Amino acid sequence: MTAFAKTDRNRITRLAKRGHYDRATINHILDEALVCHVGFVEQHQPYVLPINFARLGATIVMHGSKTSRLLTHIAAGHPVCVEVTLVDGLVLARSVFHHSINYRSVVLFGTGHLVEADSDKLAALSAMMEQLIPGRWQAARQPTQQELNATSVVAIPIDHASAKIRRGPPGDDPADAAWPLWAGVLPLQVQALAPVPDTRMPVDVGVPEYLTNYARNKKD
Repeated sequence: MTAFAKTDRNRITRLAKRGHYDRATINHILDEALVCHVGFVEQHQPYVLPINFARLGATIVMHGSKTSRLLTHIAAGHPVCVEVTLVDGLVLARSVFHHSINYRSVVLFGTGHLVEADSDKLAALSAMMEQLIPGRWQAARQPTQQELNATSVVAIPIDHASAKIRRGPPGDDPADAAWPLWAGVLPLQVQALAPVPDTRMPVDVGVPEYLTNYARNKKD
């Protein structure tokens, strides 16, 4: 299936023309994001918590402490809502009303479960490391059994999802076209700066190429 069906959960109703339901668009946004926000309800109290994550096919994986409220909720099989947003630019209009942001966002829904087999946990942890720093997993020390046992990993199959994207210039009213104010888009992007070494690191350890050339690449 190349696209998600439109349902009452994932249908874009406000500015529906910005909605996208194809998996390729949704996957690219998820793969570029560093952090997602997970919404859930516990004892009638809503929460929204940030956490790093990775996509494995049609599944989202996350990890953390075994005492994590969020992971415990997901592992128990409760439904959750996951959201990511990438900000691409500030849209400066002539009128205050038409100022906006160029962005790419995804909202997805699913019911999670605990990942229990060590091999599956390692695959999920590898995917999350590669989401942050491609190439780092193979270079770093692998988790010990004790560390693996102390870590909870959960998986959320993506049942429903949609993306919403705004691109382009401001949508000023024609009557404001002559207003004497600069208008347009100020592009924004995630940019890596020079790596800062740990002071305990031996002086003969060089900076790896995957850091000097770091960028938020998209997976296919």
